[in-house]
Amino acid sequence: MNRTRLRSAAALVLLPVLALTACGSGTTSGTPAGAQASPAPTDDPVAAVRTVDSVAALLPADVRESGTLRIGSSVGFPPGAYYPDGPGKAPAGQDIDIADAVAKVLGVKLDRQDASFETILPALGSGKYDVGTGNFGVTAQRLKTVDFVTYINDGQGFAVKKGNTTLKKRVTDLTELCGLTIGTGAGTTFETTLTAQKGVCAKAGKKPYEVKVYSENGATLTALQQGRIDVIMSTINGLRHQAAQPAARTTFLGEYHRLDVGFAFRKGSPLTKAFRAAVNELIKDGTYARILAKWGTGASAIDASRINPPEHR
Repeated sequence: MNRTRLRSAAALVLLPVLALTACGSGTTSGTPAGAQASPAPTDDPVAAVRTVDSVAALLPADVRESGTLRIGSSVGFPPGAYYPDGPGKAPAGQDIDIADAVAKVLGVKLDRQDASFETILPALGSGKYDVGTGNFGVTAQRLKTVDFVTYINDGQGFAVKKGNTTLKKRVTDLTELCGLTIGTGAGTTFETTLTAQKGVCAKAGKKPYEVKVYSENGATLTALQQGRIDVIMSTINGLRHQAAQPAARTTFLGEYHRLDVGFAFRKGSPLTKAFRAAVNELIKDGTYARILAKWGTGASAIDASRINPPEHR
């Protein structure tokens, strides 16, 4: 991940004003003095996790021998994954903790490589990464080319600028967005959903909505605050966390569609059974619940990890 992207990712939900600065350009000249990322919680539920030999035995022999897995990691914004201490420092978040805990159960180290969200899934097939994380929702389309091991239930939601009364309640139908401009992330399920359903407004006799796609989360929030978009479509947990930060000046409009979220692997990867067993071990011993409590995402807990569950309908 380049420095521009890191700077923008760290900026999301953190600045009292993303002051007329084009986050996509990487400039921070308009950043208020002293603005910084929200500090990460200090408790460390991962510290006590130990290797479970019966689970580690499920790994392929070559992985057990090397002791390392390459993980492509998309670092965006809290509570999933972000940079609490700025670019170049260690990332933190729910996804980081869960991945680190799984690695400890499996007795391996993670070679974490930052990558943009939209590049990770294709790179799995080429062998660049063994596993990918980035709040990847399990969809029927993705299941054609990628295997998933689930670890949380998140999904799709909407947010507006605080004080915006155009949308006053939870969005339950995309026709409620007709005539508006929606900002979302490149290569996401949100972009796919909005693009696939773009004809709903015409069918309802309404003006179509417009979709603007951003490769950086900070740029999306900037566009919202500057009035270039009317609403953001993103993750439920991310938007809920963002709205709880006064500096973000956003209002969460609730859940639109739930999705299982998982570790991503190339199709047919021999790693999936080991990862599923590791997540289930963390659920059983209570570490999983402690991680979610740390990041305020307990409402998204799952009872058991699954390999390639069908997409929620």
